[in-house]
Amino acid sequence: MSAPADPAATPPQSGRVVNVPNALTVLRLALVPVFAVLLFAEGGMDDEWRYWATLVFALAIITDRYDGMIARRTGQVTEFGKLADPIADKALTGTALIGLSVLTLLPWWVTLTILVREVGVTLLRFWVIRHGVIAASRGGKAKTVVQALAIGLYTLPFDGWFGSLRWWVMAVAVVLTVATGLDYVQRALALRRAGARAVRAAAARRSTGPAGPRTDAAA
Repeated sequence: MSAPADPAATPPQSGRVVNVPNALTVLRLALVPVFAVLLFAEGGMDDEWRYWATLVFALAIITDRYDGMIARRTGQVTEFGKLADPIADKALTGTALIGLSVLTLLPWWVTLTILVREVGVTLLRFWVIRHGVIAASRGGKAKTVVQALAIGLYTLPFDGWFGSLRWWVMAVAVVLTVATGLDYVQRALALRRAGARAVRAAAARRSTGPAGPRTDAAA
């Protein structure tokens, strides 16, 4: 499964809010409480309910894969989609991680590490938004895929060697989460510096004008 491209890096192309990509995004949001109910059914220890929870989570992840792809290929990128898509992603991931930690299936430090990174990146997006958009890197896309796989594996009611497998997958997800978060900070700072230089250069051009530097006539 390949990760979706960063929707924030695609300019809006359609004013029509009601379309297939946005419907998939709304479906993903609607599946979040369904997933939570299934995950916590019978105290989270019933195998059948855990299988259903995993199925719903997988369905939600599939919508994340295709809503952005369809929007870009059909020219249906909207401002609503650009806003709702990351909200749906973080709602799904956050609910899954917190739920798994509440059920003591996943250490809280893992959940907090991932959530702090995701919230931090969102805040950085707003911090640099007037200077430009930082598209998702290959590492960021890999992080998304591995993170989803790890959460899915932890949702399944398996133990033994499977428990060791999912631990290693989640470990890779955490490493990618931290590494790509630090990379995003560096690129955000570079974008802010470049934007500040561009603003200073534009101000200098305006003050100089086509006829050279202005002088004070009263002097």
